[in-house]
Amino acid sequence: MARKIKKSNPILINLIQDLKKKAHENNAPIWKDIAERLERSLKNWAEVNVGKLEKCVKDGEIALVPGKVLSGGNLNKGLTVAAWKFSRKARDKIERVGGKCISIEELVRINPKGSGVRIVG
Repeated sequence: MARKIKKSNPILINLIQDLKKKAHENNAPIWKDIAERLERSLKNWAEVNVGKLEKCVKDGEIALVPGKVLSGGNLNKGLTVAAWKFSRKARDKIERVGGKCISIEELVRINPKGSGVRIVG
């Protein structure tokens, strides 16, 4: 039987609850998937370098990282990236090429159906 991981960060707990609620309200299973990924142990969260975003995300898509975005690699296109957390250097690299760094909450607010979103990590 899988052990249930208890979260203590109230902001994270609220985000997970909101994601599950929005998944049900909008018939958008992507938010339930992200909520389940964020419920996992922190050591199992995604850590994605900006270089991987360059390779994986197509023009017109929004990258969603259920974890942390790191600064490794190069980024040459302006992407909108949503994540739980960004390193300072990763945020600088994304914004320097005309991209946008947003929170997962912001992404759910502007795109409740989750269309055009690519999960990376």
